[in-house]
Amino acid sequence: MAICMPRIIQAKKILKRSFSNGCSTSTTMNIPKGHFAVYVGEQEKKRFVVHVSLLSQPTFQELLNQAEEEVGYNHSMGGLTIPCNEDVFTDVASHLGAL
Repeated sequence: MAICMPRIIQAKKILKRSFSNGCSTSTTMNIPKGHFAVYVGEQEKKRFVVHVSLLSQPTFQELLNQAEEEVGYNHSMGGLTIPCNEDVFTDVASHLGAL
C-alpha cells in the first residue's frame, strides 16, 4: 500500500496557508494537536475537527481534489473548505475513523 506523499505535502501547505489567512487565535486554540478544522457544506458550512491521518487517505484526497477543481482553496472562512454534501463527508470521515 503506497502513500502519495506529494498530496500529503500539498494538503499540509494548504492547511498552513489557511491558518495564516485569517484564522483567529481563538479558533485555532480549539483544535487539539494532531487535528485540523475543515468546513464542509454546499451552502451553509459546518466545522469539523478531524485527525491529520485523514490527509493520507485516498478517499479524503479525492474530496480535496474535487474541492480544488470546483472552487480552489482560497475561502473567506479562513480554513480548509470542502463544498460537498455534509452527509458524504461524515460518511467518508466516519468510515476512515476520523470523526
